[in-house]
Amino acid sequence: MSLFSGPRFSEVEERGPLRVGDNGSLMNQANGTYEITMAPRTPDEFGDPLIGRMSIDKRFLGDLNGTSKGEMLGARTATPGSAGYVAIEKVTGSLHGRGGTFVFQHTGTMTRGSLRLSVTVVPDSGTGELAGLAGSLKIVNADGKHSYEFEYTLSEPHEQRT
Repeated sequence: MSLFSGPRFSEVEERGPLRVGDNGSLMNQANGTYEITMAPRTPDEFGDPLIGRMSIDKRFLGDLNGTSKGEMLGARTATPGSAGYVAIEKVTGSLHGRGGTFVFQHTGTMTRGSLRLSVTVVPDSGTGELAGLAGSLKIVNADGKHSYEFEYTLSEPHEQRT
């Protein structure tokens, strides 16, 4: 049994409706589908079969159109359905026609099959026309098909300090 077999991180915690972002901007919503390819990385690196690392390659279709590459680090436990993972993925593409890049940060924990998942935009990671992007992504896995609901705001980017 591999680290990522068994119950999957495929459902997300329900969130209430978001209308206004942290910066006071109205939330926008992007919807679509995605395809994902994951591959194990150096399985013996940690010397523990309960800890593993995977590469992530995604293709987003819909309001978010582009690709992403990332890394996932996860751990499962001896208790069936209990596990955790963190991941970082850099997205390159367009969001409602605005081009650039940004980074998603994933944090997921499963307690005996009950999942809590957070996928958020890393603050100030947006570039190009996506500078100032903030938001969170809901992943939906129904009947083996992956889709997303991305609630976001786009504000004026903050000047970077050196």
